[in-house]
Amino acid sequence: MKIYTKTGDKGTTSLFTGARVPKHHIRIESYGTLDELNSWLGLLRDQAIDTNFQKVLAQIQNKLFTIGAILATEPKKHNRLKIQRVEKSDVELLEQEMDSMNDALPEMTHFVLPGGHPVVSYCHIARTVCRRAERMISYLHEREPVPDVLLAYINRLSDYLFVLARKLSQDVGAREVKWIPEQSDH
Repeated sequence: MKIYTKTGDKGTTSLFTGARVPKHHIRIESYGTLDELNSWLGLLRDQAIDTNFQKVLAQIQNKLFTIGAILATEPKKHNRLKIQRVEKSDVELLEQEMDSMNDALPEMTHFVLPGGHPVVSYCHIARTVCRRAERMISYLHEREPVPDVLLAYINRLSDYLFVLARKLSQDVGAREVKWIPEQSDH
């Protein structure tokens, strides 16, 4: 199988159903951003982090491919997808993981500046890419319906990545830098 097809040489690509759309279509931007997020999660998973986090990140990566396939299919043709869907239980897994990590973390009293260690920074980059994907999927949802559970999953995933970044900071012994706004003279 060749990787190149030449069918996109004029700025269009096809959805799962074969319908052609511009490569800048919000649907393409949405699942393209999920692909970018998935790559950052792969980099994060490849770091020397707890094996449970690696396992959960692999599950998340799998779900992102599922969401990408759903987004690559026009809503009226979702029945043609013969894959497992994202379920409420997938959202609940992220919540359970966050609750477990939060139990081991000090209370958060301020916003935290991203950074402190490369693994923590990778996690924060993934979080911000996740937020961008959420904004794009939300924008798509205003025009063409997206299953609500997908929006909830991506929203919860960005929260999960924030808590994971804090937990990774703790695990590697990095100091969390609190954001304390400078006071204005006016």
